[in-house]
Amino acid sequence: MKISTSLYFDRATSQLGNVQGELAKTQEQLSVGKQIVKPSDAPDKAALVTRLETELSRQTGYQDTLKSVNVRLTAEETALKNTSDVMYRVKELAMQAANDTLGLQDRQSIALELSNLKDQVLSLANSQDSNGNYLFSGSRTGVPAFSKDASGHVLYQGDQARMKVNVGDSRRMNLNMPGSDVYTRVVRDDGKGGKAGVDFFQSLDDLVNAVKTGDQTNMQRGIAEVDTLQNGISEGLGQVGSDLTVVDMQNTVLDQVVLQLKTTRSDVEDLDYTSAITKMNKDQLALEAAQSSFAKISQLSLFKYLN
Repeated sequence: MKISTSLYFDRATSQLGNVQGELAKTQEQLSVGKQIVKPSDAPDKAALVTRLETELSRQTGYQDTLKSVNVRLTAEETALKNTSDVMYRVKELAMQAANDTLGLQDRQSIALELSNLKDQVLSLANSQDSNGNYLFSGSRTGVPAFSKDASGHVLYQGDQARMKVNVGDSRRMNLNMPGSDVYTRVVRDDGKGGKAGVDFFQSLDDLVNAVKTGDQTNMQRGIAEVDTLQNGISEGLGQVGSDLTVVDMQNTVLDQVVLQLKTTRSDVEDLDYTSAITKMNKDQLALEAAQSSFAKISQLSLFKYLN
């Protein structure tokens, strides 16, 4: 087989280029710390990494949603705890006012404090989150949950909608609690042998008026109704506490899923520095040997041999 000088140089150049390419690829991998610098390096692994990153993005999205839910639920819990504290004070004052030893002036002072406490509860019922959304308005988050009409009666302005959000591939949970489910109505005799429903704040107003006028019958009724109102607040607190527990549990699940996905991605794309450095040294030695051999062999010719 005849080997021309041109063919020899072409093959030598190709060999040197291959060795140089392998060395450059290893050096590039070391510089970025990844096995896959570009998709063409390993198409199957590159596709797997893309799928893993898509899944990670979805799971971290759920985590961000949970953070928002946790902030809102914590705000609801704070508002309800404060409301509960105020209601305990309302009952304490109502029982004090029902004492027969108190005079009219004493009851007037108690009625004034009760009125202020009712306004405080109204303010808490209209609490807002960090984005300015009303906590207890259902889906009508831009509207105060409760407001006074022209006659001074407090009415619920929200709706009964419970908004839900996705916090997992197959997990949804409540984002809000309508005020009508917390600031509940009471049922009392209508004086005609029947029953009538009375709004939360109307019940408090009636209690204040009973204290002002010294009406023992209505004061006793008001004390009993405060217990019912307090139960609604307590049930709301229990629901919020349960939802916060779900948030913690779901965060734990998502943390484990994200960790597993990151570990898998790391196994696929992260570089083994020890192996890469060993390969780089090997490729560099091979390149130097090839260059040295080529330099020596390229100087050989038949004419030099004859001389």
